[in-house]
Amino acid sequence: METQTLIYIFVGLSFALYIGIAIWSRAGSTKEFYVAGGGVNPVVNGMATAADWMSAASFISMAGIIAFSGYDGSVYLMGWTGGYVMLALLLAPYLRKFGQFTVPDFIGTRYYSSAARVVAVICLIFISFTYIAGQMRGVGIVFSRFLDVPIDLGVIIGMGIVFIYAVMGGMKGITYTQVAQYCVLIFAYMVPAFFISFLVTGNAIPQIGLGSTVNDGSGLYVLQKLDLVLQDLGFGAYTDGSKSMVDVFCITAALMIGTAGLPHVIVRFFTVPKASDARKSAGWALVFIALLYTTAPAVGAFARINFIETINEQDYSEAPAWFKNWEANDLIAWSDKNGDGKMSYRAGDAFEGKPEFTGTTGASGERSIANMPSTDSDNEIYVDRDIMVLANPEIARLPGWVIALVAAGGLAAALSTAAGLLLVISSSISHDLLKSTFRPQITEKGELMAARIAATAAIVVAGYLGIYPPGWVAQVVAFAFGLAAASLFPAIFMGIFSKTMNREGAIAGMVTGLLFTFAYIAWFKLLSPETNNAAHWLLGISPEGIGVVGMLLNFAVAIAISRVT
Repeated sequence: METQTLIYIFVGLSFALYIGIAIWSRAGSTKEFYVAGGGVNPVVNGMATAADWMSAASFISMAGIIAFSGYDGSVYLMGWTGGYVMLALLLAPYLRKFGQFTVPDFIGTRYYSSAARVVAVICLIFISFTYIAGQMRGVGIVFSRFLDVPIDLGVIIGMGIVFIYAVMGGMKGITYTQVAQYCVLIFAYMVPAFFISFLVTGNAIPQIGLGSTVNDGSGLYVLQKLDLVLQDLGFGAYTDGSKSMVDVFCITAALMIGTAGLPHVIVRFFTVPKASDARKSAGWALVFIALLYTTAPAVGAFARINFIETINEQDYSEAPAWFKNWEANDLIAWSDKNGDGKMSYRAGDAFEGKPEFTGTTGASGERSIANMPSTDSDNEIYVDRDIMVLANPEIARLPGWVIALVAAGGLAAALSTAAGLLLVISSSISHDLLKSTFRPQITEKGELMAARIAATAAIVVAGYLGIYPPGWVAQVVAFAFGLAAASLFPAIFMGIFSKTMNREGAIAGMVTGLLFTFAYIAWFKLLSPETNNAAHWLLGISPEGIGVVGMLLNFAVAIAISRVT
């Protein structure tokens, strides 16, 4: 059977499964819509939480970032996994014990303030829409390549799928859909990792394969070979970092603290029967997450080796089929700068506005590179980092069914998180703004209808952000974590552990942290991308790590205001 036919079958069956679960578990009350009735088993909730949290950034983009940035990519591994431990130990049990439906609900009730609730909703919407842009971008990339449609149309198709099971099923439908999505995505991630690890090193376990010797008779270990190959091509050593220590620390801390402040992850702990179950589900989720996160470094390293060996100095007329497939979607491209007909992969940017990794990051998001001018560097190949995991099976010439499985897994990862974020947005608008603030007399039926309308509107906005994203998937998601660290986390943390924190301090802190962090990110990523380098950053801290400074400002302003009011 042809690979394309297998892709249609795998993706079609997975979509039918998700939609079937949504119809079977359709929410009939606001409690089922917001927290799945509050009776989800801890193991089931752990699996759903893992799927909710392991977004397109984890499945599609993280290994690609590691493949191209090497040591610098470790900040994503350390930050995201460490943050989950912090969330499980510090916040989840206490929030579950408090007994509210949403994060703004907790903040509004804890600080006895509708204003604090509204500010929390605003922070949540900023965070969620920034996060969801990355997910919809991931959906578009998967659809564009594997279903042979433009990225924009792929985003729209993804919007339609999410609309069906998020708007109909609510948290109840999403929970059981995410269990299925976790099974799909982890199987889709691990199977090609086993294959490729065995092909490259002779060891089928990727975590061990990363520390093994390469199957080419050189006697070199995987990372040794990568260092030598990349340095020969003008890149820095794979195992050397180009980021400053302060930036590495701040990005890791922002991702870690941001994880503990992400509303769509926190709300999952409201779905279990009691506080002790919240701890158990957090532990199970960490086990499920570790399967992918301990595999990602190996996948990234193997992908870079295979990519270079497959492409560098090959005649374009004899380019492998996978290159032409991705080239059709403008996610990889070649510019014959020296006229020899061969594809030369070197350090530097191949096209203006389409950066190859050189130790810093640049602007991204253009929709076409067909007419973009080349740069003066020797590099002739542009490759989008977000395609590496998806293209890996094709590069390694794995069977068609593995390629189809990866397509289904990438969609599962992106759609699971997108659904969770959309639910958080809709419940905040319907429950926190309407029911708890502006229209307390609204009926349960009216509130449920408002939640579904809000989810529909959120899907439309999310689709727009997916079509015009401000960066790569993992990059965009990192911004969301920074916003969460700077705005919601301090208010939640002090709400749990400080008896003296009041509403004036919490509101002032959230506003300060959100505005500072958002302004910093917007300036360097949207308004003045040409200045986005260490020479212009505050204290050498990149936009991905500035959430730590925003968090410190939040704490400082909140404590100061609470002392004088």
